[in-house]
Amino acid sequence: MADILRGNKITGTARAPKAHAKDRVCVSDGCETKLSQYNKRAYCFAHTPTRFPRLRGRVVADS
Repeated sequence: MADILRGNKITGTARAPKAHAKDRVCVSDGCETKLSQYNKRAYCFAHTPTRFPRLRGRVVADS
């Protein structure tokens, strides 16, 4: 373990994050929450519709 492992610095791979329009608001009725320009969705966290993941290959135990 006398050898030292050295690596090279990774350069040129950083991308700017995708930005959307500024001053957007939640589309839910009565909600005036301003959305971040980096939030691609139309709803704020409180009004986002519930989505359930698609579970594949899982067996539900019968009770």
